[in-house]
Amino acid sequence: MLCSWQLIALMTVTLFPIRLFIAAFMMLLAWPFAFLASVGSSENAVEPQCLWRRLVDIILKIIMRVMWFAGGFHWLTIKGQRALPSEAPILTLAPHSSYFDAIPVTMTMASIVMKAESRDIPLWGTLIKYIRPVFVSRSDQDSRKKTVEEIRRRAHSGGEWPQIMIFPEGTCTNRSCLITFKPGAFIPAVPVQPVVIRYPNKLDTITWTWQGPGAFEIMWLTLCQLHNEFVIEFLPVYTPSEEEKKNPALFAINVRRIMAKALGVPITDYSFEDCQLAMADGQLRLPVDTCLLEFAKLVRRMGLKPRNTEKVLQEYGNRARTLEGQKLGLDDFAQFLDVPVSDMLRDMFALFDENENNCIDVREYVIALSVVCRPAKTLETIKLAFKMFEAAEDDAITETELAVILKTALGVTHLSVSCLFTAIDTEDTGKVTFDMFRSFVDRNPEFAEEYLHTEPSDLGGGPCHHHQTKSSLSSLTTLGTAIANHTNGFCPDFSPNDRDATADGLLKKHN
Repeated sequence: MLCSWQLIALMTVTLFPIRLFIAAFMMLLAWPFAFLASVGSSENAVEPQCLWRRLVDIILKIIMRVMWFAGGFHWLTIKGQRALPSEAPILTLAPHSSYFDAIPVTMTMASIVMKAESRDIPLWGTLIKYIRPVFVSRSDQDSRKKTVEEIRRRAHSGGEWPQIMIFPEGTCTNRSCLITFKPGAFIPAVPVQPVVIRYPNKLDTITWTWQGPGAFEIMWLTLCQLHNEFVIEFLPVYTPSEEEKKNPALFAINVRRIMAKALGVPITDYSFEDCQLAMADGQLRLPVDTCLLEFAKLVRRMGLKPRNTEKVLQEYGNRARTLEGQKLGLDDFAQFLDVPVSDMLRDMFALFDENENNCIDVREYVIALSVVCRPAKTLETIKLAFKMFEAAEDDAITETELAVILKTALGVTHLSVSCLFTAIDTEDTGKVTFDMFRSFVDRNPEFAEEYLHTEPSDLGGGPCHHHQTKSSLSSLTTLGTAIANHTNGFCPDFSPNDRDATADGLLKKHN
């Protein structure tokens, strides 16, 4: 009996090339129909769908169905009933885990939200333009606002525009839980139809996230399977209450709860941005027990993430430096940020309240904000921190100050920097400059694993002082490792609530 890899090898030289050829041929066959139907169409106005365009619509659906059949999706299980555009202008789909999630798009020919660059891709761009997508431009500073306005305009057209299909998670996950929904689908405050997707295959070759196999490997393994299962379930239309219409975040939370219940998976309050922060490529990788994920969530909720990041961080840094380590109370902290005192601000203040004496060093806030806004630019954050802490006469800092900087940048309570400081301060002056630090890092890019130790220390502070969880030395890079251990994984459970109850649900099975 052949083992799994022997079967894959056999399929690679037999079934895979045939399926790949048929799929490519179907795409080429669809192109002229999509091109003719798109000629003269406007992106800003909807035209009546004449008979020949309806015919093209049917032809394209058939071609796409043949393509998926050739790919091993021999039958598509459909549960529930799709609502009319006038009943639910927006379809919210989850979980989003693969480019195979294009299957429901080709089934319905609903509009989607796409990068503007996609329209210029040969062949694919023509097929995309046919379904009248909402394009998002990365080069346009106001693109997000324009996208939301366009979604709102179409959603309030009374069913004249095609339905808009949105994956509110905003990224691919491993389907083990539902992460925070982005509000774009819920801002129009119109009824939405939740739609859940399942791939109940024994061997998961579908999931495509930044950890695990790449795009081509996913396609290769999937096309090598004799049969791939796909289940789509249209849940009842969800009509928002008056409170939800005023609060898109609440609307999104309630829809997500319904979809998670239908899928039988847990939810996590952390989002794509949190995992971007956790997985950022920098000289320091965040440990599993970092408090910066909680801090990042508060920053987003309070709208404190600046648009002009570099300028604002420099301004904050200059203001913090002039305070020369002077501690601020809650009211002074609110004044520093130019925000009113609120419960969320109190929660943020508590993260930096070292001795629970109702005062903080605002320099730690600036360091943490820099990490959240520029997670891959570790040295830029350290440079900013040095400028806030260094003495005017020699532009240098002490070991205690270096400990505060690195604890805050990692979001941990205990961190010994003695080995690192001694290695940098070769002349035993008791002080180091940023140039010395940078030179050392250039020579020792993996310095964190070798020189930083998470042993209890009395040196300085760092955020999350009220959390006394210790980290191991290896946890300085553990968050990336933990995620990598989840094959094709998105994130382990970072949520502080119900950790034990959801742990099993957050492990994606891969046979």
